[in-house]
Amino acid sequence: MNRKRIADYGIRVGNMERGALNKITDVPGVRVGHATISDAAHHTGVTVILPCEDNMFARKLTAASFVLNGFGKTQGLVQVDELGTLETPIALTNTLNVGKVHDALVSWMAERCARDRVQMHSINPVVGECNDALLNAIEDRPVCAAHVRQALEEACADFDEGDVGAGAGTVCHGLKGGIGSASRLLSVAGKTYTLGVLVQSNHGCLEELTVCGRRLGEEIIAQRRMRPAPEPNDRGSIMMIVATDLPVSDRQLRRIIKRCSVGLARCGSYFGHGSGDVMIGFTTANRVPHGGMHRVITQQMLTEHTLEFAFRAVAEATQEAVLNSLCCADDVCAANGTVYEGIGRYLGGFGRCGLR
Repeated sequence: MNRKRIADYGIRVGNMERGALNKITDVPGVRVGHATISDAAHHTGVTVILPCEDNMFARKLTAASFVLNGFGKTQGLVQVDELGTLETPIALTNTLNVGKVHDALVSWMAERCARDRVQMHSINPVVGECNDALLNAIEDRPVCAAHVRQALEEACADFDEGDVGAGAGTVCHGLKGGIGSASRLLSVAGKTYTLGVLVQSNHGCLEELTVCGRRLGEEIIAQRRMRPAPEPNDRGSIMMIVATDLPVSDRQLRRIIKRCSVGLARCGSYFGHGSGDVMIGFTTANRVPHGGMHRVITQQMLTEHTLEFAFRAVAEATQEAVLNSLCCADDVCAANGTVYEGIGRYLGGFGRCGLR
């Protein structure tokens, strides 16, 4: 498996300081796990993001979502938007497996709550998706509860990126996409906070692919001696998960995650008709206790102008996460013989460049 990330090619995205792993798991307590299905007919799987180690139904996380273009089948966002909380891990998979993954999360959380003696009569699992039908016989729906449990049990800090888990069958800007991540550190009033992004990239068109201001997609088209498409077609979807430990409200969190779109645009996405561009964010600060015993809770919030640092961080981290999803992916061959290449072969000699 290719483990080279965009920085390994001498390309630095932005100027903000990164976390130790430069992944979403630099946010304390966050872990990520995968289960991958790869055979002659299937390239698919599931990826889970665990926001904390304790029971998050008992102590919910402040959360928000934002849908830039809604060509997607994500589950659970209505309640997130209404209540501003997240009470299960976030799972990513393919379009036709959303219901099966949702059911597996319900069972896993029911067992967890029974073990912790937390009464659970309702639960709101959050499941995101991308359509990986170009590389996967999606109608077979091979992802099952065992894969979800495997991803949950194997979740860790230094997780794999590229064509693994929910990214096994995705295509990004005409190349092999997948799972990618990045993080940024922020200093507020003398304290350091972390913001991390994880993407499941399955969007964009080759012609528009841009790496640090360089129109790499056009160069690839010329190198392959391809004719540019009559018109670009940005379709396929991207899931963007933002984690932070900043003390923010769900309203402020929504303001932050909207800026994921800046990172996407820097890579050449224009959010086409057929693309589902979905952003989900949570903070490990400002936990919300379950149940009706608490009439008043106290939370801390940043002042609005302080969010500028987070806006910049989420834009940089999203851009780098998309590029990492491309860099870490190997070539994958579809059942019809079409090969979707990893971007790495086109980055040799790219040189050092900064965010433009």
